[in-house]
Amino acid sequence: MTSIEPTSTGTIPVADPTTDAPRISVRLFAGAAAEYGADEAALQARTLQEAIDALEADASAAAARVIGRSSFLLNAVACTDREQSLTDGDRLDVLPPFAGG
Repeated sequence: MTSIEPTSTGTIPVADPTTDAPRISVRLFAGAAAEYGADEAALQARTLQEAIDALEADASAAAARVIGRSSFLLNAVACTDREQSLTDGDRLDVLPPFAGG
């Protein structure tokens, strides 16, 4: 279902290009970016959960753990509803837990 697409900042997981799911951009911050070796991704998903699944699909175990503990912003708004529908051009920010305060 997923494949690896090379980018200038590393490799990122992307959904099957034959699907009609919306194409979104993803920005990974801090520990999520470090574990993936990339700070941006482009993928196709219909819901937030599908996007998370696509990100985790080709990830290392450490990267998958970071994603699992992360918070998400959809178009700059906090999103906790994993069944939230996505549309073409949406931007998903992946914010891992931060230490300090």
